[in-house]
Amino acid sequence: MDYLELSPVISALRERPADFEIDRGWLTHFPSRHSFNFDREGNVTIDARCDCVFLSIRAAQGRELRTAFQDWRATYWRPIEINREFAAHFSEPNIFQRALRRVLAKVRRIVLNPNLDQRPENRTVDCRAELMAGQR
Repeated sequence: MDYLELSPVISALRERPADFEIDRGWLTHFPSRHSFNFDREGNVTIDARCDCVFLSIRAAQGRELRTAFQDWRATYWRPIEINREFAAHFSEPNIFQRALRRVLAKVRRIVLNPNLDQRPENRTVDCRAELMAGQR
């Protein structure tokens, strides 16, 4: 039985990590459009539009690819995920989020200090009334 040689994938994963991405749980190599998935036992499933899928994979090379994938994920991909998530926290909100934030800010101001929600001209009148009451 012929086996698929995975050493080119392992080398590419280590030497050109930017060529790979995780797409719906599959490790995807964009230049070749090959995708790899790993089960709990370390077996590799390949999805490709070529005859690569017809050859079996040696268990030892499957484990070696899985180890390289885990290293790649921890050292390359995870920091990218964290930075994307962090950037999303500061992205511009859509129109509905902006409206909701305005309403929540107004409610928060009212709850924390009901006097802060008064218009400036009303506060001026109130201050003058307080000063005049203090002079009597």
